[in-house]
Amino acid sequence: MFKQKKTKTAKRFGWLTIICSSLTCLIVGGGIVFLFMNHQLQEAEATNQSLGKISTVYSALYNNYYKSVSRTKLVNGALNGMVDSLGDPFSEYMSKSETESLSNTISSSFTGIGAEVQKSGSHIQIISPIKGTPAEKAGLKAKDIIEKIDGKSITGYSVNKAVSLIRGKKGTSVTLTIKRGDQSFTKTLKRATIPVKTVSGKIVKNHPTVGYVQVSTFSENTAKEFKAELKSLQKKGAKSFIIDMRDNPGGLMDQALKMSSIFVKNGKVLLRVQQRTGAQQVYRAGKKYDSGYKITGKTVVLINSGSASAAEIFSAALHQSAGDQLIGTKSYGKGTVQNTLPFSDQTELKMTIAKWLTPNGDWINHKGLQPTIKADYPSYAYQTAIDTQKTYQQGQVSNQIKKMQVLLNAMQYSAGQANGYFSDQTVAAVKKFQQDNKLTVSGKADAQTINKLEEKVAEQISQRDNAYQAAINVLK
Repeated sequence: MFKQKKTKTAKRFGWLTIICSSLTCLIVGGGIVFLFMNHQLQEAEATNQSLGKISTVYSALYNNYYKSVSRTKLVNGALNGMVDSLGDPFSEYMSKSETESLSNTISSSFTGIGAEVQKSGSHIQIISPIKGTPAEKAGLKAKDIIEKIDGKSITGYSVNKAVSLIRGKKGTSVTLTIKRGDQSFTKTLKRATIPVKTVSGKIVKNHPTVGYVQVSTFSENTAKEFKAELKSLQKKGAKSFIIDMRDNPGGLMDQALKMSSIFVKNGKVLLRVQQRTGAQQVYRAGKKYDSGYKITGKTVVLINSGSASAAEIFSAALHQSAGDQLIGTKSYGKGTVQNTLPFSDQTELKMTIAKWLTPNGDWINHKGLQPTIKADYPSYAYQTAIDTQKTYQQGQVSNQIKKMQVLLNAMQYSAGQANGYFSDQTVAAVKKFQQDNKLTVSGKADAQTINKLEEKVAEQISQRDNAYQAAINVLK
């Protein structure tokens, strides 16, 4: 996202001023300038006619609607309507609280569940959960649709209105109704402070010269954190690196430029930004971004369907301009750039202002980046979450029970064939799981049992990270 300076309110010019300007230009520049100014006059007249219609509707509603209506409501409705007409999920008019929420997200200091979301039609869709947050621990995934918040439908809500309902005081809970594919389920999450630190790293176990760096989002200090982590790992002996961009929803573009420049030779293209006119602004690696700090050792980047925006900018730059391999699954595919226009009442207009293209000139919007090496978690990692509003027991048959059996079997608790029938064998598996995890041993799958099962499965999945292992194999 580009930052834009606050603009002053535009001056109104009278017709006399415009006509005098036209005459002056005609005298100075001749007929060509006159034709240009005539076009400007026509545009100004068309704009005035449109605004006049809006003003008439506003006045009619405010003065004649059968019950009183606030000016703020009408103005906000008009502004939101204009932006919504674009059909762009990344453009919106934001209220004061929504603007504050965005600022908190950029500074990476907020309390919530840790899921990046966007507008998808009339729905709110998860781009990706942030690593280590309540959303990630609850098993929420990229492309999940949030249907309800605390039992209330949010169909038609703006992103920021939905976010304002999801966020709240630390330690309080929020219940989300999630639609994944053709199925819906509910999850109750406890709000937490989302980590301000966006970068973490380590030396890979049994591989003392391989450093692993995970980036959760691109906020104001991410590039600074990233460079510090790389230097720290180099002091510990790292000579090659795994950069993990999985489930990174993106953020500030300038941070992606500063970070990718570290791995790319000076002068090579990092990014292209294409304006509506077709003109391109090309960004190239150099001291301007990396201050002379370079990594020349072999590097690979991990991506998946939750890698979006700035995470894709970084990944594409390393792949196309440094020849580094991408490992994992296809990325999200967000190829547009947003900017904010602030107003004096602390509201903002967030709008898409350009496309961004990879160094090779590819526009990956809705397409994503393809990995050079495909590797993924086990298939059960992508199974939809189990509805915890019900308790499941012997003799019942349901798709929820089938999903539970898949997870029990994955954890080596023999629940029998995953057919959805709560059999004697399934009862025995549930009892054994409850006993091993110090839960009430009932043989019934209540919310506590299911939540613990999903938690343990998540831990196991993290230990069976095929993409991570593939990256080690490339570097070792």
